[in-house]
Amino acid sequence: MIWLASLTVLLPFLAAFAGMLLGPRLTRLLGGRPTGGAPLRNGPALIACVPVAASLVLAAIVAFTVWRDPGARTGTLTTIDTGSVPIRVAFQVDGLSAVVALMVCCVALAVQVYSVAYMDDDRRYSSYAAFISMFTAAMLLVVFAGDLIVLYAGWEVMGVCSYFLIGHHWENRDNSRAAVKAFLVTRLGDVGFLIGILVLGVGAGTFSLGGVLAKAPQMPHTTVTAAALLLLAGVAGKSAQFPLHTWLPDAMAGPTPISALIHAATMVAAGVYVVARLYAVFAAAPAALTVLGVVAVVSMIGSALAALAQDDLKRVLAYSTISQLGVMAAGLAVGADTAAIFHLLTHGAFKALLFLSAGCVITVAGSTMLAHYGGLRRGMPVTFWSMTVGLAALVGVPPLSGWFSKDSVIEAAQHSAFHGGSVHASPPHPAVDLPAGVAWLVYLGLLLTVALTAAYATRAWLMTFFGEPRGTYEPREAPRTMAWTVAVLAVPAAILGFFGLGADELRPHVGSALLGLVLAALGAGAVYVIWNRDPAQDPAQALGRLRPVFARAFLIDELYAAAIVRPVWALARHVVAFDSRGVDAAVVGTARGARRLGGILRVPQNGNAQTYLTGLLAGVVVIVAGAVILR
Repeated sequence: MIWLASLTVLLPFLAAFAGMLLGPRLTRLLGGRPTGGAPLRNGPALIACVPVAASLVLAAIVAFTVWRDPGARTGTLTTIDTGSVPIRVAFQVDGLSAVVALMVCCVALAVQVYSVAYMDDDRRYSSYAAFISMFTAAMLLVVFAGDLIVLYAGWEVMGVCSYFLIGHHWENRDNSRAAVKAFLVTRLGDVGFLIGILVLGVGAGTFSLGGVLAKAPQMPHTTVTAAALLLLAGVAGKSAQFPLHTWLPDAMAGPTPISALIHAATMVAAGVYVVARLYAVFAAAPAALTVLGVVAVVSMIGSALAALAQDDLKRVLAYSTISQLGVMAAGLAVGADTAAIFHLLTHGAFKALLFLSAGCVITVAGSTMLAHYGGLRRGMPVTFWSMTVGLAALVGVPPLSGWFSKDSVIEAAQHSAFHGGSVHASPPHPAVDLPAGVAWLVYLGLLLTVALTAAYATRAWLMTFFGEPRGTYEPREAPRTMAWTVAVLAVPAAILGFFGLGADELRPHVGSALLGLVLAALGAGAVYVIWNRDPAQDPAQALGRLRPVFARAFLIDELYAAAIVRPVWALARHVVAFDSRGVDAAVVGTARGARRLGGILRVPQNGNAQTYLTGLLAGVVVIVAGAVILR
């Protein structure tokens, strides 16, 4: 089992190097064009898709084996002696890692296949596909890691790959800035994440996941709480939660398939996955769960309001991702770790579907702006129905997948709120208590998010596919490779929720389900009524003076610019001025003084023999005269 998991990680890792080094050469051997062309003659595409498909098969075998015979399997490939706490290069396979790995491979394969058509004629497609393979391998390493240091290695490789993928079109200055912003913001959180790992490892005497989880209840409360809070810094950065969420909307500068990969199955899901993986640590630190709950509420409501006012379709989906990750974090805060992971899985399916469907729309319309769409359902039937399924799953329309998973989180939050903050985590995690106010805040925040989600999803759906066409392009279906990829993804987005019926905590509950449906209907109905008055107008205009505030995400970026960026720039300018006028001036002045002194000293050293002889004779005369006078 461990070797199957190792191969699952290794295949896309090898594909990354093979695609970069051998992809163009394989294209020439197959008689294909240097860029684009038939998929079967596209060397980088074959090297990218075939290993990921093989990893998907292996991940499916691993998941099926764990389903038939539940339990954790661990294996150590080697041990690195550090002189204190050893590092084990180890893998761990259990139900959580198996299902998440299966989802990662499914989305990665869909993105690779979709990209063959989407990135047609891109001269850097070979490096693009290679970085996706490396990204996939890094996420799988995070999922299967049995040691915190191994997990951190995959965590950081993902960050580097995201930098290159977001900035794929680096010749555009905005794209390169977005890549740098994503890299710096996530690295800021990763500083705390690394320190938290070190605190846990030193406190437990091991970096092994099993060892850390076993010793967490016996560790000093202060140590566990400090480690959990530090880990949350990395989680907030990687999963784009307040206040480190600002990089994600700007990451839309990358190609749309990259948005699907980052926003659905990999990078942003890693933070939620780590909290679920180390949930015993967080359960032993109620203060960390309280902070997580508050951060989740701010993230999911604030981002939902921002999504409601966006003009760019991809940014609507980006803020939606932040909001839905907040829903998962809220589930973790109230002890519903199983429901949170279930929502992570369903979100991976329908959000990948939504981003790839948006890519089809963008390819046809040549724009990401909602104002340039309208009436596309007639010319793009496959994309229309696929995106309709994705948006309905996002809203939580029964019986689509999002309805099952979101209802499970709401039910857990409702239980916690009605029982004074009591959190009954699933075994083997101990029960913890949240402050009653925080429990109610999470519950009410989830209910408000349901209504807001329905509102912005309905707005995007109506403005894209209904009304009169507002562009000069001809509506048509996207290339078949792209259209049928989204059609296939619509299937798991629709039916994945039924796979949770085997667990009691994942089954729908009448009270919370009906309440969620009523709120979703109110949110969607309000937007429809506003839009129906004048389909040519944007329903977001009803927000009035609040719209610019929501569209700019409550001016958080401007606040950071004023409080951090500009002061750092000012400090940098003073440092440069001091360096040039002080340090450099001293160095240059010393050099000039040395040159002038050297110029004086070199006067007698001019290479003229007569001058040397004259000096010699003058010296003799002076010596003789001195001897005579002083005698």
